[in-house]
Amino acid sequence: MEKWLGKYSSFFYALLRFVAGVLFACHGAQKLFGAFGGQKQAETLFLVAGTIEFFGGVLIAIGLLAGYAAFIASGQMAVAYFMQHYPKAFWPILNGGEPAVLYCFIFLYIASVGSGALSVDALIAKSRR
Repeated sequence: MEKWLGKYSSFFYALLRFVAGVLFACHGAQKLFGAFGGQKQAETLFLVAGTIEFFGGVLIAIGLLAGYAAFIASGQMAVAYFMQHYPKAFWPILNGGEPAVLYCFIFLYIASVGSGALSVDALIAKSRR
């Protein structure tokens, strides 16, 4: 399978980055704007989380400073897991923390790779040549 799909890996990476970023931004929009069935939050911790999720998600999705944004988002998801989910039970499948764990590790991967070829960062780098 890698031989066939491998030649499209930069496209699939960009798709992963885009989808994860957009979905993460939607979580932020729930907290900040009450969008997508969410409730607008007033508590400081939720406002900080919503800001990281919304703006970080947008940066990750478009590939602008995605490595930095993803590193911050990964840390936020680790904190969210241990504050909200871990006290309920150890295993993510039992405490409802699977999304937080997945986001944490997806964003850690994005932080290690960066924005990639199909990104705003790549367009900026190309225009400087």
